Amino acid sequence: MADDIRAAAQTARLASRVLAQATGSERSAALEAMALAIQSRSTEVLDANALDMAAADELLAQGKLSQALIDRMKLSESKIANTIIIGVRSVAGQPDPIGHTQAATELDKGLKLYRVSVPIGVIGVVFESRPDALVQIATLCLKSGNAVLLKGGSECRNTNRVLGQILVEATSGLPGIPDGWLHMLEAREEVQAILDLDDCIDLIIPRGGNELVQHIMANTKIPVMGHADGICHVYVDRWADLKKANEIVLDAKTDYPSACNAVETLLVHGKVADAFLPLARKTLEAAGVELRLDQRSLEILGKGTAASENDWATEYLDLILSVKVVSDVEEAIDHANRYGSHHTEAIVTEDKGTASRFLQAVDAASTLQNASTRFADGFRYGLGAEVGISTNRLHSRGPVGLEGLMIYKYILKGDGHVAGTYQGEDPKSFTHVTLEEEWIPYSID
Repeated sequence: MADDIRAAAQTARLASRVLAQATGSERSAALEAMALAIQSRSTEVLDANALDMAAADELLAQGKLSQALIDRMKLSESKIANTIIIGVRSVAGQPDPIGHTQAATELDKGLKLYRVSVPIGVIGVVFESRPDALVQIATLCLKSGNAVLLKGGSECRNTNRVLGQILVEATSGLPGIPDGWLHMLEAREEVQAILDLDDCIDLIIPRGGNELVQHIMANTKIPVMGHADGICHVYVDRWADLKKANEIVLDAKTDYPSACNAVETLLVHGKVADAFLPLARKTLEAAGVELRLDQRSLEILGKGTAASENDWATEYLDLILSVKVVSDVEEAIDHANRYGSHHTEAIVTEDKGTASRFLQAVDAASTLQNASTRFADGFRYGLGAEVGISTNRLHSRGPVGLEGLMIYKYILKGDGHVAGTYQGEDPKSFTHVTLEEEWIPYSID
């Protein structure tokens, strides 16, 4: 099996070099072909998904799968039409990320240096439960000129297999699109096999639970981009509009409880806790949310479930919300920085100074004012789609779209220049002048 995976990765390497040279219009045309194929074959996708959902329900009854994971698996005609297909076309409509001049410098007369965006190469993605993630990832990789090896969870094997076949068949033989740009992997053993291929795969992106992400990070030499947890906070400040705060907290918790950008802990300034907490409890409990309360919250509300130390560090992925009363914005910042996962943090306040303090001091990939944490999403950020959300501090951070799948190369154009003339006795001097021009490749006659 390891030999088969290596062969697939080597094929992907060759395909990535061809795909990187495809024109923007060729890649966009391939994406449109993918959208049309998914649309015309949606019944196949839904039939396969129904098989996976039936098996998942049995595993749920046995306690082997969580409800949150099952919620992420389910597809519908509406989700295919309004999320998956629209997402593919949104990426197709994005500007071509390849060949963009990021910087240009004149080193000396006739000697010009350009930093130009290029694809990373071969991406390995290991993901759980969400078949729509397969399409998002494949779409972004194709648009950005990267080949991809995709390993989905066994719980969605049928859906992933059909979607993978549709994407491969839709792009087969199209101008500029090489065979082997997308490989689907299925066996559990294949995960470790791709983690060992640091000579063939340039980047690993895990999308799944903490256990999966930690395993991948600990068992590969390949750079890993992603996040392990999504422990997000909403802080309701002393100067918050409590009506806005109530609506924001409700949306952040209940819009999609199993999402990584759903709020898990509510922080409330002590000056507004007496007014806000009864309002929030009424709204949240009506939506089926269970509250875990610190001592001060229990005193205000009179009864409820007490929060433990573990609650502050828990990603529930469910209709559960821990609540803590804080003395000021500094305590809110300290709590978020201590227990948060550096994913997404929000403040509700009308005070500009307090907002600025929170937005700058909280250590997270996304910080928001007067908005639900659910906005921390590639599609909503205008990235078209995302391969995932990264809490890394290098290369990419936050929702990772096309830019996050690009790197750059330096291109130097001279006219017989040699390095020796810039050293020794009477050396020439560099000019190092910033240029406002694009690198334009020559066409081959």
